[in-house]
Amino acid sequence: MSLLQPELAKQLLAHRYSQLDAARQRARQMSHHKGALYPWRTIGGEECSAYFPAGTAQYHINAAIAYAIRSYYLATGDAQFMADMGAEMLVETSRFWLELGFFNARQNHRFEIHQVTGPDEYTAIVNNNYYTNAMVKLQLAFCCKLLKAAPDLATALDVSAEELSLWQRAADQMYLPYDAELAIHAQDDSFLQKQHWDFANTPAEHYPLLLNYHPLVIYRHQVLKQADTVLANVLLDEQISLAQKARDLAYYEPLTTHDSSLSACIHSIAFAETGDIKRAQDFFGDSARMDLDNHHGNTEVGVHIACMAGSWLCLVQGFAGVRVRPAGLFLAPNLPEALGELRFRLHYQQRLLEITVQGQQARCQLISGAPLTLYLHDQAITISQGATL
Repeated sequence: MSLLQPELAKQLLAHRYSQLDAARQRARQMSHHKGALYPWRTIGGEECSAYFPAGTAQYHINAAIAYAIRSYYLATGDAQFMADMGAEMLVETSRFWLELGFFNARQNHRFEIHQVTGPDEYTAIVNNNYYTNAMVKLQLAFCCKLLKAAPDLATALDVSAEELSLWQRAADQMYLPYDAELAIHAQDDSFLQKQHWDFANTPAEHYPLLLNYHPLVIYRHQVLKQADTVLANVLLDEQISLAQKARDLAYYEPLTTHDSSLSACIHSIAFAETGDIKRAQDFFGDSARMDLDNHHGNTEVGVHIACMAGSWLCLVQGFAGVRVRPAGLFLAPNLPEALGELRFRLHYQQRLLEITVQGQQARCQLISGAPLTLYLHDQAITISQGATL
């Protein structure tokens, strides 16, 4: 969103900032003495989720907000926002992670986070959910880098050198579950030990599973409602190799029911990134036509707005391969033949660009703003205002 409408993204983050005091109170309600815990489901800032294993236990909402702040900052370079709001949210949620997790003395003092639920709501209350741990690692590393570069900001937020060092240590020693035999990231400490769900003998009318089976039955099996490890790999971007992403995707997608409307778009991006354009196109179709075809049988009670945003991401992040990284703006287009041409505009670092994609090629025009160096298939390209490359 920060690439499409920066001001709207800022307004949404400002709304989260307005709920920071309520998030601090929520952390105290959850018996934590420091930091802030944003609610999983809310209207005015208070937790509204009644079923805690698939609601409150999804602590990763803190890391998702931190990821949104990081994404906005990378796309805009808005230092004033960071000074006014963003850094404080990062600091308070980072403090919470050091309350929730711990350095496990029996495991070489690696940092672990126990009794949480990841994005996959068909697996609840586990130790070391890969998505949660990986996203917390990213948040802590980003927060440390930001405050080390702005010591006055750290002082204003009462972050000591000792606290900053502790966050960096937690990031460096974060435990990310990995199964050497399968050569994949384990979704959590216990997921790979569970029995596989019997998909072959599950009637079509028994989906979504959560409406037809008791949660404890679902929790005992290797079955996913939506992207979890796959989602982490998409968000972690270049920090995970394409080969590793492909192995994780090959293992987890067959176990995923896609009962969540947010699953298809993430899998489309993942398949596009790892080179399977046919599967990427199929999942894009599922996402784009979610409400047109009423895939989940519930469009009459409200359209899936987040899924619509996911469809845009399928096109821009998936087929156009757009990534905003600390090093700059990257494109790696790979458009399906069925989509002859894709054209879109982006806001990036006070610039407006129009990008047209055909196959694996792109035409970039800088409509406004200072000259920009971007990367097409990792090749640096410099473009000036009014020019088209």
